[in-house]
Amino acid sequence: MKTKNYILILFIAFCCSMCNSSKKDKEETVSTEKKSENPKHEHPTLTSEDSLKLVNHAIEVKGEVEKQLQLTVDSLKKMKVVTIENLKITGKGGVIKREVKACKAVLLRDILDKAKIKQTDHKDRNFYIVERASDNYKATFSWAEIFNNPTGDNVYIIFEENGKPVKNGEMIGLCKNDIATGPRHVYWLKSIEVYKIK
Repeated sequence: MKTKNYILILFIAFCCSMCNSSKKDKEETVSTEKKSENPKHEHPTLTSEDSLKLVNHAIEVKGEVEKQLQLTVDSLKKMKVVTIENLKITGKGGVIKREVKACKAVLLRDILDKAKIKQTDHKDRNFYIVERASDNYKATFSWAEIFNNPTGDNVYIIFEENGKPVKNGEMIGLCKNDIATGPRHVYWLKSIEVYKIK
């Protein structure tokens, strides 16, 4: 009888260990599957043909504005144009990705003044501005950054680099005084959108 009980206990222990092992293998499989579902944060190199598909010939200014605008390079040239010299596009750790000797641009603030944000009074400031590219890349600014901070003097829409038209979409959004300028450097700029925080 003792021998039968002993064998039975061994059998139960063996079954339990097999179940746990199977469960562990299953969890590892699920974990691996979940990891593989998450795409890596990579930026594929675009061909010149792909880049051309993303080019916009006008920027739409829309959202919480009194006057929606369609801005082209020609319409930007009629606004207050500034020249930016020795522009460096930097990434993580201050690595210089690109340098431009001179470019021509218009302040984002001037564009927003022209479109006129829908403010009920001078205390109505809870807005944010999104610069959106054709590939849906976005850079975001608060109302305070643009209108009540030195950053507002450094956020541009660029339309000319080194005396030539911009290659990657006729206009580029850029915040010149960011520590890393790359994240808010928007190629193929398609729209400037104003939203109210509710």
